Amino acid sequence: MNDNGVEITTGGADAGLDARLSEELDAFNRAATEGLRQSEFTVRVTDADGALVAGLSGWSWGDRAGIGMTWVREDSRGDGWGGRLLAAAEDEARRRGCASLLVSSFTFQAPAFYARHGYVETARVPGFPGGHEDVYFLKQL
Repeated sequence: MNDNGVEITTGGADAGLDARLSEELDAFNRAATEGLRQSEFTVRVTDADGALVAGLSGWSWGDRAGIGMTWVREDSRGDGWGGRLLAAAEDEARRRGCASLLVSSFTFQAPAFYARHGYVETARVPGFPGGHEDVYFLKQL
C-alpha cells in the first residue's frame, strides 16, 4: 500500500476485471474516435447435428476490421472451411464499409494459410515459447 491507501494486487484470470477494462477502454476509444462505430461479428459453420465445425470471431471499427480467432474442427481441416470462413468475414467487413482486414497468427498456427488467401505480412514479433513468432497480416478489401 502507498500513502493514500491504494493497493496493487496480482492474480489469475479475472473476468470481472476484464469486463471493466473493456468497458473503460471502449468508452475512451469512442470519445477519441467520435462517430466511428465499433462492433463485433462472428461466422459459424455447423454440421447436420448442430455441432460446431468451424468458427471465426472478428470486429470492425470505422473502416477497419480484424479477426480475433479462427478455428476449424480437426476432422474437417483440409475441407476448405477456413477459406470459406475468411471469405464470409471479408464479405461482412466490406458490407460494413471496411477497407482492410487484419489478423495475427503464431508460426505454429496458420501463417501460410493467411498468405495463401491474399493476406500480406506486415510485422513479425519473435520470442514466443518454443522459438515461435507472432505474425501480423493485412488484406486490402
